[in-house]
Amino acid sequence: MAGSPQDTDTDTASSGDSATAPPVFVIGSPRSGTTLLRLILDSHPRISCGEETHFLRDLESVVGRHWDLVATYGLDRDWWIRRLRDLYADFQAEVLARSGKVRWAEKDPTYTLHLPFIAELFPDALYVHLLRDGHDVVASFRDRWGYRSAARAARSEWARYVGAARAFGARTDHSRFLELRYEHLVADPESETRRLFDFLGESWQPALLDFDPAVHTATDRYRWFTAQRREAGRETATIYRSRVGAGGRSLDPFLRTLLRRRHGPLLRELGYLDDHASA
Repeated sequence: MAGSPQDTDTDTASSGDSATAPPVFVIGSPRSGTTLLRLILDSHPRISCGEETHFLRDLESVVGRHWDLVATYGLDRDWWIRRLRDLYADFQAEVLARSGKVRWAEKDPTYTLHLPFIAELFPDALYVHLLRDGHDVVASFRDRWGYRSAARAARSEWARYVGAARAFGARTDHSRFLELRYEHLVADPESETRRLFDFLGESWQPALLDFDPAVHTATDRYRWFTAQRREAGRETATIYRSRVGAGGRSLDPFLRTLLRRRHGPLLRELGYLDDHASA
C-alpha cells in the first residue's frame, strides 16, 4: 500500500507536543516481541523509546512493600505519588531534550505486573499489549535463558503476564489499550503498524519498517543475539517471520505437555491451540 503525502509529514496526524501527548507503555510477556515494537516506536521522529530501565517497578516499592516504613515519616501516599511521577517525568523530559523528540514511550515486560501503579502515576497513559503464542514464548525462553527458564515460562510465566495484561485491558477504556499479535505484526507489518500509530495519534511512515538505520540505544548482547537470530533463520529483512511457529517445531514433549496441560484453555481461547492438538 503506497503511502499518502501525510505519511511522510512528521507534523501531521500527531498528538501535539510532549506536554499534551500521553506516554506509551509497551507490555506483554517477556520474549513476546516487545523489543521489535520498541525499535519501531523509537524510529518515529517524535517518539523516544529506549532500553528497559525497570525504574517504575523499583519505585513502586516506596508505596508498596516498603509503605509501612515510609509512612512513618508522616507524608501521605498522594504526596509520594506526585513526587514519583515528577521524578520519572523529569527523567524522560531530559531524554527527550537530548534526543530532540517530543514524546516518550517505555517498553518493559515486567511492567505488565505493575499496571495499577503505573496507571496511578500516569492516568492518561496509553498501553500496547503484544500477545504471542505461548509455544513460541517458551521456545524463546529456552533459547535465551535455558531449559529451567523455559519450564517456568510453560508452567506459569507466559499465562501470568498475558492474564495480567488482559485483565487490566478489560478495566481500561478501549481508547487507551491496544492489543497486537506478534504473528500479525511480522506477517503484515505495514497494516499492523498503521493501526498502532493511528491508535497513538501519530503519523505513519514507511521508514518505520526499516528501523535498523535509525540510532537506537541497545546493549551489545541484544545486537549479538539479534544477529544470531537472523543468521539462524537466514533472514535479511528487518522484520522477519522465521520465529513464528518455532515452539511448535522445536519444543520437546515435556515443555509442550506442561504448557498445554497448565494453560490449554487460554491457548485455545487465544487461537493458539486447536481441538485436535495433542497434550
